[in-house]
Amino acid sequence: MSSRARVARRIAAGAAYGGGGIGLLGAAAVGIVLAEVQMARRQVGHHGPDPVHVPPADGRYGRVYGSADSTPLLFAVLGDSTAAGQGVHRARQTPGALLASGLAAVAERPVELRNVALPGAQSDDLDRQVALILADPGWQPDVCVIMIGANDVTHRIPATKSVRHLSAAVRRLRTAGAEVVVGTCPDLGSVEPVQQPLRWLARRASRQLAAAQTIGTVEQGGRTVSLGDLLGPEFSANPRELFGPDNYHPSAEGYATAAMAVLPTLCAALGLWPEEERPDVSREEGFLPVARAAARAAAEGGTEVTGAMPTGPRGPWALLKRRRRRRVPTQDPTPTVPSTHG
Repeated sequence: MSSRARVARRIAAGAAYGGGGIGLLGAAAVGIVLAEVQMARRQVGHHGPDPVHVPPADGRYGRVYGSADSTPLLFAVLGDSTAAGQGVHRARQTPGALLASGLAAVAERPVELRNVALPGAQSDDLDRQVALILADPGWQPDVCVIMIGANDVTHRIPATKSVRHLSAAVRRLRTAGAEVVVGTCPDLGSVEPVQQPLRWLARRASRQLAAAQTIGTVEQGGRTVSLGDLLGPEFSANPRELFGPDNYHPSAEGYATAAMAVLPTLCAALGLWPEEERPDVSREEGFLPVARAAARAAAEGGTEVTGAMPTGPRGPWALLKRRRRRRVPTQDPTPTVPSTHG
């Protein structure tokens, strides 16, 4: 097992058994990067007194696929500012709206979206968000997408604590009957204003957390899609195109890139995507111990990991897939009566 896989497995085990001493950034490194952290915080993100504006995207998508009384697929989005869509100005540009539109097109069925993601949220906020989603017994989600982790890295939350909260959220949603897809922690080393050595440390911490998130999610019956590489080389090569005006959150094009990677896994979780009988060896797909699959996925965006066999000579096994991206349609939601979920 590679060193990255061992670290991911150790973090996930600490999360499962109550450990809490493994930090995303070691104490010795904190003093070195404090000046860089303060400089980066001044240059990126929202730090003013005004509340963060996120375009509301809740509503019904794919109305052309059914009548007004057609039973829609119920789709929930949870997480942080990336899940909420901070940085864009139109509802249809948010990742929730993009995924809802794409899911409706593939399923040929209306999709009703509820997004309870909160800008600035860390993984410990997922307990509140899951409670909001499950509070209405008449609205129990068929599928959920969670995108979380960046704020855990920037606030140096112990990785074991982050994964523990995420695993608990996935478990509660799965117990409620929902399929769950997690977009793992993005590569914060790609944020343009961040300089060395913080850039290297942020990339390392992001990938460690993403791999550990994958293990925790798969062990609870969910699937993951790595966002790290999508928000890494592509964002670094095209920062003006793929980052938003604050140079931190994705632009509309950036969110579309991420949504194209998540959509196939979202559809596959619902049985709407054609599955090959065997992994495509030419795309380096295959069955691996879950820790190795998680470490490999963290280094390449758009890579899916899903559970395969619960036991094996080196623990649980997972299937690593590199699904072909699919462009998603965009539309504005049909207005609905405001709900009380958030």
